[in-house]
Amino acid sequence: MGALLDLVQLRTFVAIADCGGFGRAASALRTSQPTVSQHVRSLERVVGQPLVEKTGRSTRFTMAGETLLVEARRLLAVHDEALCRLGAERSAELTVGAVEHAGYQTLPDLLGALMAALPTRDVVFRLDRSTPLAEATQKGTLDMALILGVVPDVGGRQVATLPLRWLAAPGWYLPPPDRPVPLVAFQEPCALRRQAVSVLEGLGWPVRITTEAVNLEGVLAAARARLGIALLPTAFGVPKGLEEIAPLPAQDPVGLRLLSRRGLDPAIESSACAALREFFSSVAEFPGALAAQVAIGNSN
Repeated sequence: MGALLDLVQLRTFVAIADCGGFGRAASALRTSQPTVSQHVRSLERVVGQPLVEKTGRSTRFTMAGETLLVEARRLLAVHDEALCRLGAERSAELTVGAVEHAGYQTLPDLLGALMAALPTRDVVFRLDRSTPLAEATQKGTLDMALILGVVPDVGGRQVATLPLRWLAAPGWYLPPPDRPVPLVAFQEPCALRRQAVSVLEGLGWPVRITTEAVNLEGVLAAARARLGIALLPTAFGVPKGLEEIAPLPAQDPVGLRLLSRRGLDPAIESSACAALREFFSSVAEFPGALAAQVAIGNSN
């Protein structure tokens, strides 16, 4: 029997091109970098010539590698279409990251909106903070991520705009200008925390961090316990048990953005983007339909 091309190894080869390197391909495929390298070496033995070459710290495809990439995409497409016609295809998994509170009390509805928009995909959520989610998407370990636009140079597509509010327990008052303002915030790194400190100090108040939290529940609980003021993006009005501190200057809204990994089908990204825009538009217009008075932000 002549030489045979292995479909698994071909998928690895295509992932290297789509994800931009061996390491990112390994992350996207949930495997190790040595395994990716082994797959490439096996393909090189089959075709009898080098497929990749090093240029400094990076690698690029040789002419033979570029040719194989075209053929690999064609072979994999034919293979997948054949399985589809035979009714043997399996739903592909789509891993979507989200800032923890984009799904706070609305995760089933948010998940349902994405599943309805992507009926051929098994949508799996990963909840985290904006910066780790952005990094995971860039590495290819996440297909998409829903994060706050406070991350610098984040790119992606905006799907919603969330107002920023100064929140505290009812009856809480700002101290005199010579006294520190108690601030409740997320642990660093946190762009919203830095923004709150900068604004308050610019108004002449020293700032004292009274509570650091790793999630929204901790920030809200501390604010409700009158431990300080918090600056949070909110989608459905003021969270229960808190009120907006009006004397402080209004802050610009923060965008909620959808990032996609390199190589993701543009049609998937467009469908998800449209579904998310519709979802957040509907809950902003009819907050009672999902979870009213829920903060929906996190910092990077």
